[in-house]
Amino acid sequence: MMGKGAINHNTRAFNAKNVDPERSIYNVQFCNTSIKKVYHELFDEALERYNAKQKRSDRKIDNYYEKIRQSKQEKLFHEVILQIGNKDDMNSKSKEGELAKEILIDYMQDFQKRNPNLYVFSAHLHMDEETPHIHIDFVPFIRNSKRGLDTRVSLKGALAEQGFKGGTRGATEWNQWMESEKQELSKVMERYDVQWKHLGTHNKHLSVLDFEKQERQKEVAQLEQTLSDNKVELNNILYQQIMAEEKTEQIRKEGEVIRQEVSELSAESDWLKEQTEILSEDKEKLLSENENLESQQKKLQREINKMVQSKETMERNIHTYDEDEKWQLPEPGTLMSAKAYRDKKALPLVQKLKELVKNLTLKCIQLTEQVKKLTVKVDRQQNQISRLTDKAMEQNDMIERLQEKVSDLGHLERYFGKERVQAIVEQSKTIEQAERAEKRPKRAYDMGR
Repeated sequence: MMGKGAINHNTRAFNAKNVDPERSIYNVQFCNTSIKKVYHELFDEALERYNAKQKRSDRKIDNYYEKIRQSKQEKLFHEVILQIGNKDDMNSKSKEGELAKEILIDYMQDFQKRNPNLYVFSAHLHMDEETPHIHIDFVPFIRNSKRGLDTRVSLKGALAEQGFKGGTRGATEWNQWMESEKQELSKVMERYDVQWKHLGTHNKHLSVLDFEKQERQKEVAQLEQTLSDNKVELNNILYQQIMAEEKTEQIRKEGEVIRQEVSELSAESDWLKEQTEILSEDKEKLLSENENLESQQKKLQREINKMVQSKETMERNIHTYDEDEKWQLPEPGTLMSAKAYRDKKALPLVQKLKELVKNLTLKCIQLTEQVKKLTVKVDRQQNQISRLTDKAMEQNDMIERLQEKVSDLGHLERYFGKERVQAIVEQSKTIEQAERAEKRPKRAYDMGR
């Protein structure tokens, strides 16, 4: 009988319900070649010769395989199915089934030799169904054609070249050829002492054809269901892929935000380190200046103590002026005149007092000036100490903020991992360097002479 030609079924790319997969190991594969490869082998040279003759580009054929696939007159390939007996008298699991297998293998040996115009690219003997049978798939072709390609696809022409000329409606080339192949099969059967039991009518064979068509339809329906399930699964996969891509994009954006934050933290951390170093240096300077100020304050205090001692000494000296006899105006003598008393006693004492007052006045002025200077210096030092104290407090605040930033960076390293954060920082530095390089003005060089 003629089959539809289900290559995937023949090669068991998928199994129908009537197939026993455990018995597929007993199947026989005679050949299994890609049909596209066969088309290239048979028709490429003829196609090249045909296109070379065409003056109009719209008449040229780009792909002969596609042309035949879309043709309504010819098929890409044909299939014939041959079977001996039925499931009752030649069951695949019986000894008779094994005999049928040997006969079919023997028959297949000379098939291609008998049919030179039928290029067999796929042939399989099935022992995993109820009855042993062979699927033979072939491409019919003719040579030296006067129309179209000189070598082209033609079932009618191929059978005609093999001697099967069409006659009545019931004696077509195909029917004549099929009857001839049955006779060839019967000859092989006779060598194995198996005789052909003629049923007497052709309609009986057609019922087998109808059964096979029904089985093929079931297989096609099963395949369509499988395809439908695969489409659903594919849609699920595509949906999951889309969701995964969206998730990846979200993660990428989050990573970009994290990279930016880490970059900012890294830059701020570098700045904080620089500021910490500067503050440390300033702190050392402040400590040194404070020591100098304390030393100066001690020195001032010593000077003030000296001034106090000088004041006390003056006070003691003044007290001696009140009590010391040499600073007392003596009583005039009984015989001393007023003029003599004034010249000899009063005027010398007054002159001493003038000198003493003058010296005391100068000393007081000097002390007053020193006190003013020391007061100004002390005030200036107090202001400087106040400024330094304020600056030290600001530095302490800055150090606390720096420590908080360092702590934030530590949290990031513990959450994302130190290596990942470091990698992001290095990547950020590289990007920033590239951006600075792009912003850097490019020099123009005059290439003229």
